[in-house]
Amino acid sequence: MTPRRLGPLAATALAVPAAALLLSGCGDAGGLEAAGATPTAVGPRHLWPSLSPASAPADDYGAGETELVKGVTVPHGNLREVSPVAVLRAQVAAGDPDLSKESAQKLDACGDPGPKKADCPVQHGYYADLTGDGKEDLVVAIREPKSLLVVRVYMYADEKLTQIMDDEDAVISVQLAGRSIVVRAVADLPGYEYRTSWSYDAHQRAMLPTRDEIVRTGPPKTPPAETPAPESPSPAPSAPSVAPSASPSAVPSPSAS
Repeated sequence: MTPRRLGPLAATALAVPAAALLLSGCGDAGGLEAAGATPTAVGPRHLWPSLSPASAPADDYGAGETELVKGVTVPHGNLREVSPVAVLRAQVAAGDPDLSKESAQKLDACGDPGPKKADCPVQHGYYADLTGDGKEDLVVAIREPKSLLVVRVYMYADEKLTQIMDDEDAVISVQLAGRSIVVRAVADLPGYEYRTSWSYDAHQRAMLPTRDEIVRTGPPKTPPAETPAPESPSPAPSAPSVAPSASPSAVPSPSAS
């Protein structure tokens, strides 16, 4: 395995062959050549060092918040045997403050038991080991009004079902990348989108937004120019009438004597 960092002994060992090459190959074709001046490394500058650092966040992002789900049995500790609808109904019954009343009322359309109707806001669940404990966790999405989507993750550990992620956004897509969930959302800048990567933090025992960025996706879309309606041709102006000119009286008639 190649070490990522070389210690003093390894650096010295590599310096000896390099010096030998410089001595033996001086002036030979194919020898070592200088690559030019190395740019000076510039470290970050601390701006306004006298400012007092803030001690509280400006906004409540909701990161790190967990919720114990009561009233749901997980047979054999296998979340595949638990209905996502049953989990959400248990949270609504406990007074879920984050789910809208409209979506909560539509849970009756999700069946379980009974057939699932088209206006059920709960999407089918996905299962993946996001916490690294060797057991699958449950990923659920709920459609909300105004084209929003709620994404939640549940883990089962210590005989407890716990919600470890709750994110709501104008979602473009949700992707599973290894043990992270990447949420792409609409940005308020044309031609850009938000991408937030949520990963499990063992100290917080919750999914945290470990990477949050705004990404350029292309030129902003401009509305197509409206084609002006063709103007109706106006009638051609009539030719001006010319009055016949009178014969000049100063010119004598050729028959006049």
